[in-house]
Amino acid sequence: MNRTKGFSLIELMIVVAIIGIIAAMAIPNLVQSRIAANEASAISSVRTITTAQIAFFAGVGNGAFAGSLGDLNANELIDAVLAAGQKDGYNFAVTGNGNAGFTVTASPVSESTGRRSFFSDETGVIRFADGAGASASSPPLGGGGGGGGGGTGT
Repeated sequence: MNRTKGFSLIELMIVVAIIGIIAAMAIPNLVQSRIAANEASAISSVRTITTAQIAFFAGVGNGAFAGSLGDLNANELIDAVLAAGQKDGYNFAVTGNGNAGFTVTASPVSESTGRRSFFSDETGVIRFADGAGASASSPPLGGGGGGGGGGTGT
């Protein structure tokens, strides 16, 4: 009897089905991880822009904040990627009001790149909102209250 070595069609179909099941379980986790990484990058970028605005105010701005990301980049306070206004799935915008203050906003390009928007101003507090539209009235990051679970010992 002449028998060839190899896999039968049924064996190959079983392997493909197993790979499909594993992929179906892994893809949602991958998307969530990517969103979390993009949001962490956006928070870091908002912090960088806020620090750059304060440095601009104290240095080359002579008591005035920068009016745009381009002004901060021209003075080498932020890199060209961030100055372009889009990084890691987020759009960034800066408005400077002379010596009266500034605002920094970061909003996701789409829901697949991030779920929260971020805001900061001259106070240095980074605030967030689910979806679009973080503002000065949004809750601060890490300011979730929570109190802690004290009980009374008896």
